[in-house]
Amino acid sequence: MIGIIGGSGLTQYPGLQIDENRDMETAYGMPSSPLKIGHLNGQEVVFLPRHGDRHQIAPHRVNYRANIDALKQLGVTHILAVAAVGGISSQYGPGTLAVPDQIIDYTHGREQSFFSDAFSADKHIDFTYPYHPSVRAAILKVAVELKLKPVDGGTYGAVQGPRLETAAEIRRMARDGCDLVGMTGMPEAYLAREAGMLYATLAVVANWAAGVTEAELSMAEIERTLAAGIDNVQAVIAGVIGLQTLG
Repeated sequence: MIGIIGGSGLTQYPGLQIDENRDMETAYGMPSSPLKIGHLNGQEVVFLPRHGDRHQIAPHRVNYRANIDALKQLGVTHILAVAAVGGISSQYGPGTLAVPDQIIDYTHGREQSFFSDAFSADKHIDFTYPYHPSVRAAILKVAVELKLKPVDGGTYGAVQGPRLETAAEIRRMARDGCDLVGMTGMPEAYLAREAGMLYATLAVVANWAAGVTEAELSMAEIERTLAAGIDNVQAVIAGVIGLQTLG
């Protein structure tokens, strides 16, 4: 079964036929909201808004472990994670859909593992390629078929939030090789790996990152760009869910 984790701009999923809103408690606490179990494009899916139903949970306060564990308990095997990001490199302008293939983690103080309190040497899990290739390929295939011109690859820099970054921080991230900046990519991707779930991110670029252009960041403009991009995101997700296999 496929799980969809919604980010900024996707706290509700109008195209989803919801059969059940299930409250769940995990060994790690409560997930961000009740899990919406339903059907999309003829397939059973589970939708979970990572920031809560009203976008009330800040990125650094999301209970990532509870979210992933709750999806795992429901039988989710593949995760399509939606992320609103800022663009750093020139090909990642506002409105672009991107399917990153790497992560640099700048977050701190977040619970990074299901094994923090029960660690052993075999829990050093490979994370060389943080996004699953077959799920990435499926997202790209559908986006290309929809003529959305997705960008294949890129490095997602995961920052702490909730504040936006300084221009100096973005310059450092560019030197580090980051193409995109967002606040929720980690530890979500790694927890999915620990749980044995096939995970990939579909990122919609909402704005240029701080200092990339001389323009001041406008939340109104960011919200407009994000709203337009989310329509394309939903079209891609529906297409991916309609595929026969994701690997």
